[in-house]
Amino acid sequence: MSGFIIDCDEDSFANARAIETALSGFVETDVPLAIEVSFVGEEEIQRLNRELRGVDKITDVLSFPALDLERGQAIQKADYPFEIDEEGRLLLGSIAICIKRAREQAEEYGHSYERELHYLLVHGIMHCLGYDHMEENEKAQMREKEEIILNKLGITR
Repeated sequence: MSGFIIDCDEDSFANARAIETALSGFVETDVPLAIEVSFVGEEEIQRLNRELRGVDKITDVLSFPALDLERGQAIQKADYPFEIDEEGRLLLGSIAICIKRAREQAEEYGHSYERELHYLLVHGIMHCLGYDHMEENEKAQMREKEEIILNKLGITR
């Protein structure tokens, strides 16, 4: 079976299975794709941002892609024979989400905490799949993909 596996503490994020389902068919793949997710406090997200990106400030989400993928690229098991784990999964990367920032941003943007948390997770996954938002055209494409997934979850603006 191929698809997405969100690897996180179920108590921290009970909706992981729903996101896995929403991502079904999003990427052409023949291998289960794993994403590690950690929910952290401000101190930890700032430490990660400082140590791994050289930016000494609190942020909302950090993504750490494990592979150098291009957006929209098919992911085939045969292309990553040494990256498959003992459970037969291919790790796409890790994501850290700052819970406090998510709550603050939900209030700031006038939507629910649930929407913000889901958005940050989907945003992080898009980065692990090779999407970015440095250029306007990339940003538009990434936002469109994020909204498709959020809409599948029934989470709209």
